[in-house]
Amino acid sequence: MQMDRQSLIAQFEKLLPLAAKWAAAVEQRILREGVPLSEQEMSDARAIGVREPERVRLLALDNVPTPADLTLQAAAAVIQFLTPATCGLALRYGIFVRSDCWGERTLVAYELAHTAQYERLGGIEPFLRQYLFECLTIGYPDGPMEQEAIVAISRLDSRRVA
Repeated sequence: MQMDRQSLIAQFEKLLPLAAKWAAAVEQRILREGVPLSEQEMSDARAIGVREPERVRLLALDNVPTPADLTLQAAAAVIQFLTPATCGLALRYGIFVRSDCWGERTLVAYELAHTAQYERLGGIEPFLRQYLFECLTIGYPDGPMEQEAIVAISRLDSRRVA
């Protein structure tokens, strides 16, 4: 299915519930199969502002999870979301980490910054509404939510050396 940014913007509200349903299903898989945060990751999560870090689970996967729905696949391609280059993805309390990136503290901390955003915004659909719309209209990684995550890990990095 061919899609461009304009048609995606026009269909955004129709696609959002499908994307949220997919994200919730993947989150459930990660929560079932994943591992809790290490002590260091718990400390990082608290420093970043995650309110309930004990709920977070990490799951190593060889490949980036992608939706089976062809329309969602086409939409993700338009905004270059969920590409083979994706190393990690926060779906509220479930964080996927590509196997070859497992153990990268900065990556996990970056995804934890998104977990804090999910908490602040009130769940999967409100997060995706803002995050995906920013990716669509402003572009990745220039959107405010991405920039907030970048700043959060830079502050964490400065705390490590202090």
